[in-house]
Formats: sequence, C-alpha cells, structure tokens
Amino acid sequence: MKSGILIFSLLFSLTACQQHEKQNLQDANMITLDTAQLNAAFDQYREPALFHRRFKHSDVDSLIQNHRKKGALDVELIGKSVEQRAIYKLHYGAGKKVVMLWSQMHGDEPTATMALFDLFNFLTAKGDDFDAARQLIHSQLDLHFIPMLNPDGADRYMRRNAQYIDLNRDARDGQTVEGSLLRKMAKEIKPRYAFNLHDQNIYYNVPGTKNPVSISMLAPAYNDARDINDVREGAMQLIVGMNKLLQGYIPNAVAKYDDTHTARGFGDNFQGWGASTVLIESGGMKGDVEKQVIRKLNFAMILSSLLDIAQERYKQYDAKDYEQIPFNASQLHDVVLRNVDLGTDAVALTSDLAIRRSEVTVGGDYFVRGRIEDIGDLDESYGYDELDAKGLTFIQGKVYPKPLDSVAQLSFDQAWKLLKQGYIAIQVKDVSMDRLHNLPLVVYTQQRYIPVPQATLGGLTNFYLGNGSHFRYAVVNGYLIDLENKPEPGLYKNRVN
Repeated sequence: MKSGILIFSLLFSLTACQQHEKQNLQDANMITLDTAQLNAAFDQYREPALFHRRFKHSDVDSLIQNHRKKGALDVELIGKSVEQRAIYKLHYGAGKKVVMLWSQMHGDEPTATMALFDLFNFLTAKGDDFDAARQLIHSQLDLHFIPMLNPDGADRYMRRNAQYIDLNRDARDGQTVEGSLLRKMAKEIKPRYAFNLHDQNIYYNVPGTKNPVSISMLAPAYNDARDINDVREGAMQLIVGMNKLLQGYIPNAVAKYDDTHTARGFGDNFQGWGASTVLIESGGMKGDVEKQVIRKLNFAMILSSLLDIAQERYKQYDAKDYEQIPFNASQLHDVVLRNVDLGTDAVALTSDLAIRRSEVTVGGDYFVRGRIEDIGDLDESYGYDELDAKGLTFIQGKVYPKPLDSVAQLSFDQAWKLLKQGYIAIQVKDVSMDRLHNLPLVVYTQQRYIPVPQATLGGLTNFYLGNGSHFRYAVVNGYLIDLENKPEPGLYKNRVN
C-alpha cells in the first residue's frame, strides 16, 4: 500500500512538474510588451495632431481620411449624427477573436479617443521592433473601432448629443441615431470582447487617501443581482491584467467604477449580449490638465490587453483579484484650506474650506469658475492642493483704482506685482479682444466688482490669506497662489467678467 501511495505521489509530482514546465514554455513563447517598450511605442507613435482635450470632429475626420489613404485600416462611414456629422468605424485584423472598442459617446470625454489614434499609428506602422506584436494582433484579432460616437457633443465639448440625450442611457430604447447606430454595430459585429471608453470627473480619490483616481475600470453587471458568468468573469480577468500593468505606472491610483446595474447603459447591455466588456474611465492626475499622461496610460493598457486577448493570456489571471481593487471614493477637491480664521469681531470661527473649479468651454479653449464647495469639518476631504492655514486670516482683496483700456495692457509680471500688493481685481474698458486670459487677477468690465467680504457656501473664491497686513497666499478664481513663489505664466484659465 505504501509503495502504491509513493508511486502515485511520484506520478502526481511528475505530472505537476510537466504542467508547470508546459506553462512556463507557453509563457516564454508569448509576446509581451513591458512598460519600457510600451513607453517607447507611445513616444514613437503618439498622434501629434491631438494635443489637447477640446479637439473637434473635423480634427478627427481629417486623421481618419489620412488613414483611409494609407489603406492599412479599413475605414467605413457607418452613419451620421443628428447634425449630419460623419461617424466612422475603423477595422484592423484578420483573426477570429472579435473585439469592439468605442470612445467619446460622451462628447466631453476625449482622452481615450486620443489614445486610439496613437494606437492606429502603432498598428499601421512596420519595420521596427514591434512587428511581432502587430502580426500577432492582426492574425488573431478582428478589431472594430468607433473613435468618436458623439461628434455633435464633441464639437460643443458637452456630455450629451445635440438632442441633449445621454447616449450611454440609450442602449435599451435606441431613441437617438447615435445610440441606435451603436446597437446596430453590436448586432452586426457580434463582439466577443468590448471596450467602453470614457472619462470620469477628476474628483474621485482612492478611498482613505488623497490620491486622485487616474484610471478606474469596471466589468459592468448584466443584471441587478450582479451575477458573474463566464462572460463577465473574462472582463474581470482582463481588468486584473490591466491593473497589474497600471500599478507599475500609477501605484495606488486605480479604482473601480460603481457596479450598480444600469438597464439602459451600453456597457451593461454589451455584457449581457455576450461580450466581455471592460469600462475604462480616465480620471485625474495632478499637473495633467490636458490628460496627456492619462492618454498614455490608455494606450498602454489597451495595447497590452489586446495582446492578452490575442494569446488568451488573460485567462491566467485570477478574477478574485478584481475584487481587491477599491471602488471610487468622491472626497477630492481642487483646493482644501484647513484651519482658516473665518471669524468676525462678533463671532469666532476657525474652519476648513473646500474649493472646486468648473470649466466653461469657449471654442477650442476654456476658462474656469471657482466656487466654495464646502465649509466645516473636512478631515475626510482632500485637495489636489492643500494648505494648513493655521494662524492665517481670511482677508478681503482690493480693487485697483485706475481702470485700464484693455487686458492686453497688463503683463503677467505687472499683474503679479499688483496681486502681491493686495489688489485682487482690476477693471478694463475694452473687451473687443479675446476675453480669455492667464493673469492671476480678477479682470472685469463695466460691471461693478464687489470684493468678497467673507467665505460663503457656493460663493466666489477671490480673497487673501494672511496675518494682519501681510498677504501670504491669494485665492483667485479657485486657484491657490503662494505669494512667495512666482508661478509660470499660462497656468491660470480665467476670463474677463
């Protein structure tokens, strides 16, 4: 009996070793790109025509026509938007694994669109160290890209389409021409894998930290019970692989999006239609205002995932690791000021302030409006910029007494000098020129500017922090400015009011 057990044990060990060796051999034969290679690929094939978030449909259209002429991608006009802007599908590959990717179904969510054009440049190149990866993708995958589903929203830089309908809430009824078109493509293409590419707001943080969530992901639920079948599990495994990659780029800056089932959402429905669907949400990163770093992350994670799908390597990942990725928290602000003396002669008060800046689009540019988002005990809130203002008092700024003819008369250095002297606002007479400016001042026209006398919820954010007559910091339109460190011109996005 003992000898039988011994023989069985030896056979079991031998089989296990053989399987392990076979797995190692398979792994060794797989084509992978490490972070250095992905960085090099991005740097080489980054699409230079797209360099800020507010590009238009015409910018994308011209790039697509260039790819049509080159012939390496099959370009098909699949429909037109409400306002008759062209919607294209680009096709690459001759494999059997069908993958569908769509971006910018929300017009103000363009980060992944930029990354897709970087990927198009990569896929259509040849004669470099990445040829093996391209050949693998081409031979194994059947890729279908819709890089801009909502061109009308993109031209306005707004979430919804020209009919003010959220396309990502139109999967069930298909009331819009764009939503109906995406449903039609899903039915015709019948993808086995899908990538639903979005941007989320920049105020999500990793729970318990001040880290912005730069990328959040989700394997959407296909029913209210959030059941896990083979299809959804595949999406979870793909996300586990992407998270492993992202931790090398942005450790502790990845989270999951809310997984509540949305019956009218496209990601949820694609999952139910049999496509392992991954939602990618591009979030925020300090200093990456135009999301060019996060664009690179999109390029890297999508390309790496396509290689995973081509070789079915994603099946090696444990779907249970998906559950270890935390969900988004929403405790982040542009600025948090702590322990500010907000008291009056009658009532003492030391408290915290949270500030957020909203963006207003003007053509291909924008300006911001700063507002006080919250006042009180904000120990669980975080800021991209934080300041312990203990010992500093809220101080009302002054208005410069002499109006200028136009904002063009005021240089950045002159504005900086005025700000340091306690002047937070200045009047201009002529606004016939561009009203957008980058000066660290409130610039206004004939309308009377009323200095901010105290911090009020929802109120304007133009004031000083200091001690007595000494101004240590200024807050101008929601930007926190250290008056002892002159900033670089171009940092601020303001408008003549």
